[in-house]
Amino acid sequence: MTKPPDDTEIIARNKRARFDYEILETLEAGLVLRGTEVKSLRNGKANLSDSYGIVKDGEIWLLNLHISPYEQGTAWNHEPTRSRKMLLHASEISRLIGAVERKGLTIIPLEMRFRRGRAKVVIALGRGKKLHDKRADEKAKDDQRDVARALRSNR
Repeated sequence: MTKPPDDTEIIARNKRARFDYEILETLEAGLVLRGTEVKSLRNGKANLSDSYGIVKDGEIWLLNLHISPYEQGTAWNHEPTRSRKMLLHASEISRLIGAVERKGLTIIPLEMRFRRGRAKVVIALGRGKKLHDKRADEKAKDDQRDVARALRSNR
């Protein structure tokens, strides 16, 4: 994974996404948020683990993104798992719609971050991994760890 630019602050990561999905392409999208959601995000209260993107009426929506209610919020606090619209260029939306509908890919959020004061979500087009793919990745990671450990002990 590439290092984010200096003007970004990472809020939350979806660590499980790279284990469960084969990541094909990544994009950065904006989110339509309410004021209490932004304040809660500034406190780092977000969970991406069960969230995913869908296509509805030619727009991309993020579902099951959990942003905890703002602690100092009033009766007009936001609902934690409401659907949130993602802001993308029209060409990006059409490309995502084509990939999801024709190729059967899934839109997965990888991380949330503030970039120049605006909340962004890094989304990916992914294909679900089968059990044998997960095992192969796990074995490759173990082998790489063993090689690194052997090189360290030889010094």
